[in-house]
Amino acid sequence: MTATGAAREDRIELRATKEEKRILATAAAYERLDVTSFIMRNMLPTAREVVDRAERIVLTERDTVRVLALLENPPKPTPALIAAARRRAARK
Repeated sequence: MTATGAAREDRIELRATKEEKRILATAAAYERLDVTSFIMRNMLPTAREVVDRAERIVLTERDTVRVLALLENPPKPTPALIAAARRRAARK
C-alpha cells in the first residue's frame, strides 16, 4: 500500500534502454525501494508541480483587488454576452 492507503491497481508502461533500466534499478536498490516505488516517489512531486503551474493563476495584489472589486460590483452584461447566453440557452 502507498502512503495514502490506496492500492496501486493501474499500470503505466515505460520504455527504457537497457542502460536506463539498469540505472533506475541500481538507484532504487540504493534507496531500498522497488523500481516502481522509486519512480513514483521521485516523479510524483514533479508531476504535481507541473499540474499546479498549469492550473493555478497567481494574481498580483493589484489584480486581486481588481477581481474582488468586480465580484462585489459586477459590470452589467454587454450585448455580446447577452447574445452568447441566449445562443447557449437555445442549444440546451
